[in-house]
Amino acid sequence: MNRKKLGSSLLLILTALIWGVAFVAQSVGMDYVGPFTFNAVRSLIGGLVLITCIFLLDRIEERKEKKAGRQKKISGPEERKMLLTGGVCCGVCLAAASSLQQIGIVYTTVGKAGFITALYSIIVPVIGLCMGKRAPALVWVSAGAGLAGMYLLCMGGAHDVNRGDILVLLSSVCFAVHILVIDYFSPHVNGVKMSCIQFFTCGLLCAVPMLLAERPSLAAIAGAWAPVLYAGVLSCGVAYTLQIIGQKGISPVAASLILSLESVFSVLAGWALLGQRLTDRELLGCVLVFAGIILVQVSPEKPGEKERKR
Repeated sequence: MNRKKLGSSLLLILTALIWGVAFVAQSVGMDYVGPFTFNAVRSLIGGLVLITCIFLLDRIEERKEKKAGRQKKISGPEERKMLLTGGVCCGVCLAAASSLQQIGIVYTTVGKAGFITALYSIIVPVIGLCMGKRAPALVWVSAGAGLAGMYLLCMGGAHDVNRGDILVLLSSVCFAVHILVIDYFSPHVNGVKMSCIQFFTCGLLCAVPMLLAERPSLAAIAGAWAPVLYAGVLSCGVAYTLQIIGQKGISPVAASLILSLESVFSVLAGWALLGQRLTDRELLGCVLVFAGIILVQVSPEKPGEKERKR
């Protein structure tokens, strides 16, 4: 592994850790505010944090260019158009994914939500199949393992599917699309600025149902200050930006594998911070889901496929 890939991998591991613990913040935050309120506030906080980061980074870049005797490069109209388009597209995907996940967490545990969300690492190559790309046999084996794990995780003794699990599964599909959208735009634009646009887009989209259906109070939002700040500053402002930067040096399939480690971190965080435990049946389901996640990443690539991805 070269230095660039190693750096990208470490950034994505840190992202997965922050997201894994964020499941706890999301669960606790729901004791005070509704799902759309939580997502709207944390997304807007994330956007505001990044505005500050962008200002500081621009000042640092200007000083470097001035010291080197060069003029700061000004983005052209095409680059600005792509930046805005990428940020809005990412924001729409993120609004759908985070809303479904946030509502689903109300009805399921932190650990289960983490593993179900991590199925995006299987869904990413499956979407590739729908786009006409052939897949090795291991992809189908991994999909089977993932489905078997989902059955053990989500089906109770009476064979009823928990609606929270279904909502989180739908959010996983949206997160898979989000990963593919980032992979398309991130090599061509400033990652921090695109992340900033996506959070304001996500925050505004979530604010509409928040005002129509939840009508939150400032007192309730203030009561949820700790989980909201964690989710806004770290999970949004830091982690999603690290994801965009990290994905520049690694393929989307490999990125989805590393990011799926959030499922492990979510179980550990749920156990350590909330005392939540999974049954033996659910633990076996987690093992199968994670086995499917690993298998889909070790599928052999055809010669030249890696170059075409780049």
